[in-house]
Parts: sequence; structure tokens; C-alpha cells
Amino acid sequence: MKFKKMIIAFIILVLIVLILFIPTHTALVFYNENTEEIAAFLPMNEGDQFDIIFTHSIHLTDVEEKYVVTADLNIEQYEMIFESFGIGMPSNAEEGQTFEVKDGLYHIGNMNNIFESLLIRNGKTVSEHRLRWQYAGDDEVQMVWFNDYFEPGAWYTVKIDKLPLWKYLKGVKIDE
Repeated sequence: MKFKKMIIAFIILVLIVLILFIPTHTALVFYNENTEEIAAFLPMNEGDQFDIIFTHSIHLTDVEEKYVVTADLNIEQYEMIFESFGIGMPSNAEEGQTFEVKDGLYHIGNMNNIFESLLIRNGKTVSEHRLRWQYAGDDEVQMVWFNDYFEPGAWYTVKIDKLPLWKYLKGVKIDE
């Protein structure tokens, strides 16, 4: 009887460890620089969309970069929207891409740029970066300012990762 209780206790302990340490929660994760130290994360799954909006430091106009989470948990940039041409901005669409002017804004679409990760610096001089997202099948669009979560001037490696439950519970969740 005592042996049976020990086996049950051992099985329960193993299950708890597995639940805590097996990565199962998919998220858009912001790592400090190029480390594995998580600055913040946003729960995301395949098909969820997010935009990084920033004020260009020279043109002082907004630039929107639009992304979607792919089936293999990469990041696909599918569109860029901006107000003016100039330094650091595309001058036209590349082969296979679309170029349109809508409401005075330039749209480059069908970009199909696939990334395992993005390197993003939060603005220091013009610190107006925003993260906007929409979950697949949901009409609600949400947005936060980078400065609410990230240090101005700091840089981050951003990627879609699976987090274990303990990191998910411990970390800074962006949508709360």
C-alpha cells in the first residue's frame, strides 16, 4: 500500500514537471537583445496578425509593417504602408509585389517576406512605436505603445516561440 502511494506521488510529480516545463503556449516573444531573456510576450497562434507601427525618425511620418503568424511559426511580412518616399523607405514594389496609393498612403502588398525573427529597436529620439494585433477570427483590434513595455532605445529579438507554462505565468504578458 505504501509502495502504491509512492508510485502515485511520483507519477503526479512527473506530470506537474511536464506541465510546467514542456513548451506549449505559442506567443510573439520579445527577447532582450540577442539573449534568451524574455522582456515581454503576446499570446499568438497561426493566422494571427500583428503590425509594428513606428514614426520614421527622418520623415516623422508613420510606417506600418504588417505581419501574420505562419503555420510553421515563422513571421510573414505581407504589407507595408507609409506616407512618403525617402531615406530608408522602398521606392517601388519588387517583382511579385503590388503597389497602390490609397487615401494618400503608399501600400506595398503581397510582400511574402518570411522571417524566423525580427530585430527591433524601440525608438529613442522619436519613441512612438506601437504594436497592434488581431487574433484570427476576431474582429477586435488591440494596440499598445512600446514604451509601456520596453525601454526607449533598447533593441529586441522578436520571434514566435512556444513557452512552457512557468515562463508564461512568470513573464510580462502584453495584452493584460
